[in-house]
Amino acid sequence: MTDLSAYRPNVGVVLFNDRGQVWLGRRANTPDPWNWQFPQGGVDEGEDLEAAARRELAEETGVVSAALLGRTDGWIVYDFPPEIMHKQIARGWKGQKQVWFAFRFDGEEAEINLSSHADIEFDAWRWGALDEAVELIIPFKRDVYGQVADAFRRFAGV
Repeated sequence: MTDLSAYRPNVGVVLFNDRGQVWLGRRANTPDPWNWQFPQGGVDEGEDLEAAARRELAEETGVVSAALLGRTDGWIVYDFPPEIMHKQIARGWKGQKQVWFAFRFDGEEAEINLSSHADIEFDAWRWGALDEAVELIIPFKRDVYGQVADAFRRFAGV
């Protein structure tokens, strides 16, 4: 059994449009080829997980017009690879434990603003297929993205 206390609490968001496509963001200052991902981020002490997901979504994309579709059950856990352990993200954690949320974007695309928060996470975005995200994410997160795609596939239909 995995000791979850060694993993940083984190939430992730898959934002679907009305055509069943998902929002993909290109990480700022990250070289090709694996620099596209979904919004995600840490959970503050005592913060409700859905509230954390909505906060991260707003901070990273500007999106606040989103209806909850579902969430994953329990934590999805991954370890940081050795090359990440010295970076700021690790901060003494072995990896991350994540709960993922699916939302349906019900606003206008003009709402999307990648510079709505001081810490810019993404420098470009686009709509794409859910399964495409698994190939675009950095390899050590592919298993997580596969699990998330499986959990939310039912929302990709129009």
